[in-house]
Amino acid sequence: MRDLLTIGRKRIGYLKAESPEGQSDRSKPVRTLLFLHAFPLNADMWQPQIAALPPGWRLIAPDYRGCGQSSLPDGTQTLDDYAGDVVDLLDALHIHDVAVAGCSMGGYLAFALLRSAPHYVSALMLVDTRAQADTEEGKASRRRMLEMIDRSGTEGVGQDMVPKLLGTSTRRTRQDLVNLVEQLIMGNPPQALKAAVTAMMARPDSTDLLKGLHLPAAVVAGDEDALIPLTAAQDLQRALSGSTLDIIPGAGHLPSLEQPAAFNAVLKTFFERL
Repeated sequence: MRDLLTIGRKRIGYLKAESPEGQSDRSKPVRTLLFLHAFPLNADMWQPQIAALPPGWRLIAPDYRGCGQSSLPDGTQTLDDYAGDVVDLLDALHIHDVAVAGCSMGGYLAFALLRSAPHYVSALMLVDTRAQADTEEGKASRRRMLEMIDRSGTEGVGQDMVPKLLGTSTRRTRQDLVNLVEQLIMGNPPQALKAAVTAMMARPDSTDLLKGLHLPAAVVAGDEDALIPLTAAQDLQRALSGSTLDIIPGAGHLPSLEQPAAFNAVLKTFFERL
């Protein structure tokens, strides 16, 4: 289900769910999986994972600034600003220990959390993301995205990004999912998309950060991802001591949506390690 939380002048929308067993048995503390969504979507991309929650777990997935039901950003944003929103939400919900799963931009945000508030994070799943900062070529691509948003707004982002976000198998066989991703993108105003692009473009390299982590970790990638190469997932797996790497067939940049059964099976194995 959806909920809203107002903290000062900002409003944070978020998706929340709890396994039925967790709701009925209050003798044990409920553990939290924090899902961080991809650009340019919102927290609803994690709806297929609600059914995968094991007993004793709940799901919290915030919308980033201006996305979904969260209030619009004010001025230039950094990933640390987005991380601050996540910490504010967790504090307001009295949650201080989370397993974090971040897809794409959600992975970048997970790195920001690990830099600014590492004591909140007890486990990490990285999905179709990378640790490296943008190259000069990558920054140039993001500048072109900003120009396109100024010209064509959210509709232009949707036309540009849907073929990149979804694998060829999905686009060939799942028009319903193509429509859903288009709908999720169209719900976000241009101001929110520009803020997210600017924040991603300015993010630091996180490779050394990951090398110093000692926590349960998993890396997941779709084998048809056109945005981030498989080598980036392999780099993550090598950087994270003791981590696993799962490649999901028939999925592009959004395996949790494109192949939810396969992704949820990986998620189940991840839970079993915690």
